[in-house]
Amino acid sequence: MPSSLEIFANLFYLVSVLLAARNSVHTWAVGLVGCALFGWLFFSVQLYADVTLQGFFIATSLLGWWSWLRGRDGDPMPISRTAWRGLALALGLAVLVALAYGALLLHFTDAYAPFIDSLVLTFSVLAQLLLMRRKLETWYGWLLVNTLAVPLFASRELYLTAFIYLLFWCNAWYGLYRWRRELNAQAA
Repeated sequence: MPSSLEIFANLFYLVSVLLAARNSVHTWAVGLVGCALFGWLFFSVQLYADVTLQGFFIATSLLGWWSWLRGRDGDPMPISRTAWRGLALALGLAVLVALAYGALLLHFTDAYAPFIDSLVLTFSVLAQLLLMRRKLETWYGWLLVNTLAVPLFASRELYLTAFIYLLFWCNAWYGLYRWRRELNAQAA
Protein backbone atom coordinates (compact mmCIF):
# COMPACT_ATOMS: atom_id res chain seq x y z
CA MET A 1 0.00 0.00 0.00
CA PRO A 2 1.57 3.32 -1.04
CA SER A 3 1.92 6.01 1.59
CA SER A 4 0.00 9.26 1.31
CA LEU A 5 3.37 10.97 0.69
CA GLU A 6 4.03 8.71 -2.31
CA ILE A 7 0.50 9.30 -3.66
CA PHE A 8 0.68 13.10 -3.44
CA ALA A 9 4.25 13.25 -4.78
CA ASN A 10 3.18 11.24 -7.79
CA LEU A 11 0.01 13.26 -8.39
CA PHE A 12 1.86 16.58 -8.49
CA TYR A 13 4.64 15.15 -10.59
CA LEU A 14 2.23 13.48 -13.01
CA VAL A 15 0.34 16.72 -13.63
CA SER A 16 3.65 18.57 -14.07
CA VAL A 17 4.94 16.10 -16.65
CA LEU A 18 1.66 16.15 -18.57
CA LEU A 19 1.86 19.96 -18.67
CA ALA A 20 5.46 19.76 -19.96
CA ALA A 21 4.42 17.50 -22.83
CA ARG A 22 1.72 20.05 -23.69
CA ASN A 23 4.41 22.77 -23.66
CA SER A 24 2.62 24.64 -20.81
CA VAL A 25 4.62 26.98 -18.59
CA HIS A 26 2.52 25.84 -15.58
CA THR A 27 4.62 22.67 -15.56
CA TRP A 28 7.23 24.48 -13.46
CA ALA A 29 5.00 25.60 -10.55
CA VAL A 30 3.27 22.25 -10.19
CA GLY A 31 6.59 20.45 -10.52
CA LEU A 32 8.12 22.39 -7.63
CA VAL A 33 5.60 20.91 -5.20
CA GLY A 34 6.10 17.39 -6.60
CA CYS A 35 9.88 17.67 -6.31
CA ALA A 36 9.72 18.68 -2.65
CA LEU A 37 7.45 15.73 -1.86
CA PHE A 38 9.62 13.28 -3.80
CA GLY A 39 12.74 14.53 -2.02
CA TRP A 40 11.15 13.65 1.29
CA LEU A 41 9.95 10.26 -0.02
CA PHE A 42 13.31 9.21 -1.48
CA PHE A 43 15.15 10.21 1.70
CA SER A 44 12.86 7.90 3.67
CA VAL A 45 13.84 4.89 1.46
CA GLN A 46 17.59 5.67 1.25
CA LEU A 47 17.69 6.64 -2.43
CA TYR A 48 20.07 9.52 -1.72
CA ALA A 49 21.02 10.23 -5.32
CA ASP A 50 17.35 10.79 -6.01
CA VAL A 51 17.12 13.16 -3.03
CA THR A 52 19.97 15.16 -4.59
CA LEU A 53 18.13 15.06 -7.88
CA GLN A 54 15.00 16.60 -6.36
CA GLY A 55 17.05 19.51 -4.98
CA PHE A 56 18.43 20.04 -8.47
CA PHE A 57 14.92 19.92 -9.95
CA ILE A 58 13.69 22.58 -7.53
CA ALA A 59 16.51 24.97 -8.49
CA THR A 60 16.21 24.31 -12.22
CA SER A 61 12.42 24.54 -12.15
CA LEU A 62 12.73 28.10 -10.94
CA LEU A 63 15.25 28.85 -13.71
CA GLY A 64 13.22 26.99 -16.34
CA TRP A 65 10.08 28.87 -15.37
CA TRP A 66 11.87 32.17 -15.95
CA SER A 67 13.59 30.90 -19.11
CA TRP A 68 10.36 29.78 -20.77
CA LEU A 69 8.71 33.12 -20.04
CA ARG A 70 11.61 35.53 -20.66
CA GLY A 71 14.60 33.50 -21.87
CA ARG A 72 14.87 34.92 -25.37
CA ASP A 73 15.71 38.57 -24.84
CA GLY A 74 12.64 39.04 -22.65
CA ASP A 75 10.34 37.02 -24.93
CA PRO A 76 9.11 33.42 -24.50
CA MET A 77 11.62 30.81 -25.65
CA PRO A 78 10.54 28.66 -28.67
CA ILE A 79 11.16 24.91 -29.08
CA SER A 80 14.47 24.17 -30.85
CA ARG A 81 16.92 21.33 -31.53
CA THR A 82 20.26 20.57 -29.85
CA ALA A 83 23.43 20.14 -31.92
CA TRP A 84 24.31 16.40 -32.00
CA ARG A 85 27.97 17.00 -31.14
CA GLY A 86 27.10 18.89 -27.96
CA LEU A 87 24.46 16.35 -27.05
CA ALA A 88 26.91 13.43 -27.47
CA LEU A 89 29.45 15.24 -25.28
CA ALA A 90 26.84 15.90 -22.59
CA LEU A 91 25.69 12.27 -22.69
CA GLY A 92 29.26 11.00 -22.26
CA LEU A 93 29.81 13.40 -19.37
CA ALA A 94 26.59 12.20 -17.74
CA VAL A 95 27.83 8.58 -17.86
CA LEU A 96 31.22 9.51 -16.37
CA VAL A 97 29.65 11.51 -13.55
CA ALA A 98 27.22 8.65 -12.85
CA LEU A 99 30.11 6.19 -12.52
CA ALA A 100 31.98 8.49 -10.14
CA TYR A 101 28.90 9.34 -8.06
CA GLY A 102 27.84 5.70 -7.95
CA ALA A 103 31.28 4.74 -6.66
CA LEU A 104 31.01 7.36 -3.92
CA LEU A 105 27.58 6.12 -2.88
CA LEU A 106 28.80 2.51 -2.95
CA HIS A 107 31.76 3.18 -0.64
CA PHE A 108 30.35 5.79 1.74
CA THR A 109 26.62 5.11 2.13
CA ASP A 110 24.10 2.30 2.39
CA ALA A 111 22.65 3.29 -0.99
CA TYR A 112 20.63 0.74 -2.91
CA ALA A 113 21.74 0.16 -6.55
CA PRO A 114 24.10 3.15 -6.48
CA PHE A 115 25.15 3.02 -10.15
CA ILE A 116 21.65 2.69 -11.62
CA ASP A 117 20.41 5.33 -9.16
CA SER A 118 23.26 7.59 -10.26
CA LEU A 119 22.45 7.07 -13.95
CA VAL A 120 18.86 8.10 -13.21
CA LEU A 121 20.32 11.18 -11.52
CA THR A 122 22.70 12.27 -14.28
CA PHE A 123 20.40 11.49 -17.20
CA SER A 124 17.61 13.36 -15.39
CA VAL A 125 19.91 16.35 -14.97
CA LEU A 126 20.66 16.27 -18.68
CA ALA A 127 16.97 15.97 -19.62
CA GLN A 128 16.04 18.77 -17.21
CA LEU A 129 18.69 21.09 -18.68
CA LEU A 130 17.32 20.37 -22.14
CA LEU A 131 13.77 21.01 -20.90
CA MET A 132 14.81 24.36 -19.42
CA ARG A 133 16.06 25.40 -22.88
CA ARG A 134 12.93 23.95 -24.58
CA LYS A 135 15.01 21.50 -26.65
CA LEU A 136 13.24 18.71 -28.54
CA GLU A 137 15.83 16.18 -27.32
CA THR A 138 14.40 16.59 -23.81
CA TRP A 139 12.00 13.78 -24.59
CA TYR A 140 14.72 11.30 -25.62
CA GLY A 141 16.36 12.02 -22.26
CA TRP A 142 13.19 11.33 -20.34
CA LEU A 143 12.66 8.10 -22.27
CA LEU A 144 16.10 6.95 -21.12
CA VAL A 145 15.53 8.04 -17.51
CA ASN A 146 12.15 6.36 -17.23
CA THR A 147 13.44 3.13 -18.78
CA LEU A 148 15.96 2.91 -15.92
CA ALA A 149 13.72 4.28 -13.16
CA VAL A 150 10.73 1.96 -13.53
CA PRO A 151 12.56 -1.26 -12.57
CA LEU A 152 14.66 0.59 -9.95
CA PHE A 153 11.62 1.89 -8.09
CA ALA A 154 9.78 -1.42 -8.43
CA SER A 155 12.77 -3.19 -6.89
CA ARG A 156 12.38 -0.91 -3.80
CA GLU A 157 8.67 -1.79 -3.67
CA LEU A 158 7.67 1.75 -4.68
CA TYR A 159 5.08 0.23 -6.98
CA LEU A 160 2.95 3.33 -7.37
CA THR A 161 6.01 5.39 -8.26
CA ALA A 162 7.17 2.72 -10.72
CA PHE A 163 3.74 2.75 -12.34
CA ILE A 164 3.73 6.55 -12.58
CA TYR A 165 7.20 6.48 -14.18
CA LEU A 166 5.82 3.98 -16.66
CA LEU A 167 3.15 6.57 -17.46
CA PHE A 168 5.95 9.16 -17.75
CA TRP A 169 7.64 6.88 -20.27
CA CYS A 170 4.43 6.90 -22.35
CA ASN A 171 4.10 10.67 -21.84
CA ALA A 172 7.66 11.17 -23.11
CA TRP A 173 6.62 9.60 -26.42
CA TYR A 174 3.62 11.95 -26.50
CA GLY A 175 5.82 14.96 -25.64
CA LEU A 176 8.25 14.02 -28.38
CA TYR A 177 5.40 13.78 -30.90
CA ARG A 178 3.79 17.05 -29.80
CA TRP A 179 7.00 19.09 -29.57
CA ARG A 180 8.17 17.80 -32.95
CA ARG A 181 4.85 18.88 -34.43
CA GLU A 182 5.14 22.35 -32.82
CA LEU A 183 8.75 22.68 -34.00
CA ASN A 184 7.70 21.87 -37.57
CA ALA A 185 4.86 24.41 -37.31
CA GLN A 186 7.35 27.06 -36.12
CA ALA A 187 9.56 26.36 -39.13
CA ALA A 188 6.66 26.60 -41.63
